[in-house]
Amino acid sequence: MQTQTKKNPILLILLILVACLFVIPILLVFMNSFKGQFYISDQPFSFPNAETFAGLDNYIRGVEKTDFWSAAFFSLFITVLSVGAIILFTSMTAWYITRVQNTFTKILYYLFVSAMIIPFQMVMFTMTKVANLLFLDNPIGIILIYLGFGSGLSVFMFTGFIRGIPTALEEAAMIDGCSPVVTFFQIILPILKPTAITVAILNAMWIWNDYLLPYLVIGSDYKTIPIAIQYLRGGYGSIDMGAMMACLVLAIIPIVVFYLAAQKYIIEGVAAGAVKG
Repeated sequence: MQTQTKKNPILLILLILVACLFVIPILLVFMNSFKGQFYISDQPFSFPNAETFAGLDNYIRGVEKTDFWSAAFFSLFITVLSVGAIILFTSMTAWYITRVQNTFTKILYYLFVSAMIIPFQMVMFTMTKVANLLFLDNPIGIILIYLGFGSGLSVFMFTGFIRGIPTALEEAAMIDGCSPVVTFFQIILPILKPTAITVAILNAMWIWNDYLLPYLVIGSDYKTIPIAIQYLRGGYGSIDMGAMMACLVLAIIPIVVFYLAAQKYIIEGVAAGAVKG
C-alpha cells in the first residue's frame, strides 16, 4: 500500500482528505472542550485564545454533573466482560462448526451469518421485553445480550480463520493425549490471536459507544458514559455544550488508545477471517 501511494500521488491526496474527514470532528470537539460556554456556539471553528480559553472548568463541571467516573466504571465493566465473553464463546463455537461437518453445524453457521443482516430496530422492543422477563436488565444481564448481538460477525470471522488451520496440529495434540478442551486453549486459541484482537477492537468500539441498548435495557439505574452525557441536555432544549464537549473527550480517549495499541492486527485479522476457506 505504501509503494502504491508513492507511485500515485492522487491516491495519497485522496487518503489524506478522507483522514481529515475523520480527524477534524474530533479536533473540533477537543478544541471546544477548552472554551467558554458562549464561545462554543459563537466561534466553534476557532482555536482557544486568551479570551475564549476556559481551562479545565468544562471538565470539572462535566464530571460533577454526569457522575462521570461511576458511568466510566459501568462502561468499562460491561465492555471488558462482554468482549471477553464474545471472544471466548464465539471462538469455541467457530471451532466446533468448522471441525464438525454435519447438517446441524451448517444450519448453525448460516443462522449466525444471517443474524448480521437483521437490523437491531426490528428486534429491540421484543428484546427489551424478554430482557425484563428474564431479569437481564442489569449490568450482568446486558453482557449476555451483547454476546448474542456480537456473535454473528465474530463467529463468521473466527470460522474463516480456523478453516485455514491445518488439522494436523490438532491430531498431533490428540496423539499426545490432549483433550479437546486442552487442544483448544493451548493450540487453537493462541493461533487465533490476530482475529481475536480484531474481534475485540470491533466489539469494544461498538459496546463502549453504544447508547441505545443500555438505554433500553438498564436505563438510568446503571448509567454508561453515552447515557450520562445525554443527561447534560436540560429542559427546553438547553445543553451545557462545554461540559458535553469535555465528557466526549474523556469518553473518546480510552477507546482511541486501545485502538492505536492494537490497530496493526485489524487488517491481518479481517483478511484472515474473511478470505480464508
